[in-house]
Amino acid sequence: MQQYHTAEDALQDKVILVTGAGDGIGKVAALSYAKAGATVILLGRTVSKLESVYDEIVNAGGPEPAIVPLDLNGATATHYQQFAQTIREQFGKLDGVLHNASLLGYLRPFAQIEEKEWQDIMQVNVTSQFLLTQALLPVLKLAPKASVVFTSSGVGKTGRAYWGAYAVSKFATEGMMQVLADEYANSPIRFNCINPGATRTKMRAKAYPGEKPESLKTPEDLMPLYIYMMADDSNGVNGQSVDAQPK
Repeated sequence: MQQYHTAEDALQDKVILVTGAGDGIGKVAALSYAKAGATVILLGRTVSKLESVYDEIVNAGGPEPAIVPLDLNGATATHYQQFAQTIREQFGKLDGVLHNASLLGYLRPFAQIEEKEWQDIMQVNVTSQFLLTQALLPVLKLAPKASVVFTSSGVGKTGRAYWGAYAVSKFATEGMMQVLADEYANSPIRFNCINPGATRTKMRAKAYPGEKPESLKTPEDLMPLYIYMMADDSNGVNGQSVDAQPK
């Protein structure tokens, strides 16, 4: 793995939103961002999980985070606009967004994908990211430098049998990032993707039930890249899809 190095306080005084912050990579990213000095906005569906991450951050001496319980499958454009306004009022800016929340669905032949499953995956993995990013753009512009990181996948670059709606949603995510990166190329906001690769998470275990978890990298192993992409060190990086675990 490529080594990424940033100062311990690389995210000092930054305000960073993490979606899917209650579990897996999102949780570890939130904890890592707080440890590096950021005030983290924890967005997720399950309040108890967000409260647990909140407590961990506060008990470790990090800046007090904010909790935003939101179901990305049911939220509307109005919800996101109101949320963006709240961030503006409470924090005055937004320095970073980690779009981490994703829905896997079921691995099955394309011919057997159910319409509701397709719609749910597209809603959470694509439409919610579109609506949330669109709402947050004015607040991101208030930061001196801002970084928006989408979560990609190997199956979002090369389609793979049975990965269906999830794979298609990740192709869309890559496309959304590229469009935004090109539009904002001459602005202080940068847009990139991280493909975490095979990582020890519940989503991975659901996709590969027979796999030995101990053979995989942990979310903690990937954090140097996640911090680097949020820190000013990566200011010149825009429109890139970075593999956390290069082949």
